[in-house]
Amino acid sequence: MVPQLRFTTLVEAPLTVAFDVARRLGRPWPYPLAEVESVRPYSDVYVATRGPGRRLTHTRRFSATGTGTLVEEQVDWSAGPLGGSLDGMLLGRRVLRSMQSHLDAYAAAAAEAARGVTQVVGAALVDDRRRVLVAQRRSGSLAGLWEFPGGKVESGEDDLAAVVRECREELGVDVVPEAFLGEVPLDGVVAGGAPGASTLRVWWGRVVGGKPVAHEHSEVRWLPAEALEELDWIPADRPLLPAVRTLLARL
Repeated sequence: MVPQLRFTTLVEAPLTVAFDVARRLGRPWPYPLAEVESVRPYSDVYVATRGPGRRLTHTRRFSATGTGTLVEEQVDWSAGPLGGSLDGMLLGRRVLRSMQSHLDAYAAAAAEAARGVTQVVGAALVDDRRRVLVAQRRSGSLAGLWEFPGGKVESGEDDLAAVVRECREELGVDVVPEAFLGEVPLDGVVAGGAPGASTLRVWWGRVVGGKPVAHEHSEVRWLPAEALEELDWIPADRPLLPAVRTLLARL
């Protein structure tokens, strides 16, 4: 059996920032590694080989949560044909010490980098008839396409506060976010930031006050799950449709 260690870190940063900072900091090993997989911002795998049978594989997986990015890492190693159990144990202790120190620095660096990135949030608002509220863009390059209400997070504002504020400004309603629904990386530049650094983070929720009015959109509609595919969606929101359909089916 190949020895391995697993590490889980919750980083206070969106997917793209968590991934990019991890790549920038590299791995805590004193020898070069070769990249064998990289799917931004979801996973990467690196391997180091040091002579016959001596191999280290470092795998990272990034997944979105309501409080940040969950980073799951696995380190597998072999001591080689001449290495015994003592050699493997010593190497395992070195791996553990190196990773623990590395992860503390990584979490702090990712949280700091996230403060310089403008985030976008959205709300999939549902009603008691298992319908979701959708809104049609009024202007801009995406005019005529459909989306879930939302917008940019302001400086010093947390994501959920931004969801509530955006729904009040765009729709004239008070909402209560219920649970995190998903996160989608955004192409291009948001609010002058680095290209591709921002993401769209969406929660589902319910209207607790007021009736939705299209203050900033051409139209708003309540639609059942089966009608969602009939619309022309903005690119950022379309990947969230499977999660919305699953949500409506279980309510």
